Order: sequence, then structure tokens, then C-alpha cells
Amino acid sequence: MPAVNQIELHPYFQQKDVQALNAKHGILTQAWSPIGGVTTYTPGQKSVLENETLQEIAREHGKSPAQVMLRWHVQEGRSAIPKSIKATRIAENFDVFDFELTADQLAAIDALDTGVRGGPQPGFITLEDHAFPIPEA
Repeated sequence: MPAVNQIELHPYFQQKDVQALNAKHGILTQAWSPIGGVTTYTPGQKSVLENETLQEIAREHGKSPAQVMLRWHVQEGRSAIPKSIKATRIAENFDVFDFELTADQLAAIDALDTGVRGGPQPGFITLEDHAFPIPEA
């Protein structure tokens, strides 16, 4: 039995059925693209970072939309490891433990689920098609 299942998970694509199955089997859900970076590449879909609901919640807490999304993951019991190579964003990503989202704010974020995957279908990922160098590594 795996201990962690890393899946694409952000406000626009929440995969609640997979999360429930993970929880049933004691598997920690870990969010891939937890702040919806993949949505910036999804044709016809507005970036989750530009979502009005998330921007309003961010304003209410004096935080960024990315911090609101990370706090949402934390409060809902998920692991979320955002990617950044910028020191300021890395520091910002850690600064999510001095505020708490209300039940209404959590529900508003949960309501953003479109069910539309931003990344590739997991069953179709191959090294030939998706392997690429990571310059920061």
C-alpha cells in the first residue's frame, strides 16, 4: 500500500473521489500543481491565480492567492509542495501558518472545481513524450 499518492489537485481540479479513496486506505494525498500553475497552460481556462474568489479571500487576509490555495490544502489535510526557483516565492509559500480560512471561504474554494484536468492524463504519460531536462536540478 502506498503512503502517498501525488495527484494533480488545485481549486479547479480537486479529484474528490481520488481523495476519498486515498483517505479510506490511509494514503496521504499530495497535491501536484497545488497553486494551479498548470492552469496557466490550459487553453480556454483562466489561471486559478487570477480567480476573483481567491483574490478576494487573499485581500481579506492580506495574503496572495497562492498563499490562500496553500492554506486551503493545509486545512483540508493534504500535502502540498509548490515549485519555485525564486527565493521570494519560496519564502511566501512557507508563510501560510499565521491565518486560517473560514468554513465559508473553504466552501467557496471547493465550489471552484471545474473537473477539468490541466495536466496530461496519467495513463498517457511516457518518458518518450514527457521527459525533459530540469535546468534548476
